[in-house]
Amino acid sequence: MARFASIVFLVLVSGLLSKVAHARTLLSRAPYPLAPIAEASPTLAPFQHVRFCIRYPTDCKSNPEENERIDLNPETLELLSRVNRDVNAAIIPIVKDYRSDVQESWTISPVMGDCNDYAVTKRHELLEGGLPSRALRLSVVKTDSGIGHLVLLVATTKGDVVLDNLTDTIRSWNQTDYQWLKIQSGTDARFWFAVRPSGMPVSQIEQNVRFADR
Repeated sequence: MARFASIVFLVLVSGLLSKVAHARTLLSRAPYPLAPIAEASPTLAPFQHVRFCIRYPTDCKSNPEENERIDLNPETLELLSRVNRDVNAAIIPIVKDYRSDVQESWTISPVMGDCNDYAVTKRHELLEGGLPSRALRLSVVKTDSGIGHLVLLVATTKGDVVLDNLTDTIRSWNQTDYQWLKIQSGTDARFWFAVRPSGMPVSQIEQNVRFADR
């Protein structure tokens, strides 16, 4: 019995060390830039996010005393990777039509959902895990195929990284193929800002925001 218990203990320790080693490998290989995502002018929050905040008010609170960035180390990277991976596996992907079905809404931990549900669920899980609200920011992007998409951006000490239902890999925000349109405020989770890519004229930013509001 003692020998069996020792074997089980060694297996558990080996699994834990393997996860930590995996996180360290991700951390050392990922090209996290120091430049954070840049906000432009304030913009309207997505209508479905306004409805979401009415339904889930706790997830839309911000504490000005919280850190606006988390320390990206092997432990926090493993947490981000685990939440991203687990939520991606837990929700069955479907297409939702918010315009024709007024009952549709962004939902935490549904059985079936779209990118919005994945993103708000990941943010909720990380809040439950003790990460600061100010560092967890929903963001509207446009894919290279021209489709609107919602992801979760996490502000860290090594750059802003993305949790995405389209991949289990944690990536830097500017290592994606996305066009960044608008982002949740780090100061107040109820408000949003347009994203300002370097060198983009204001007129183009406004056009992008109009696309995000459609």
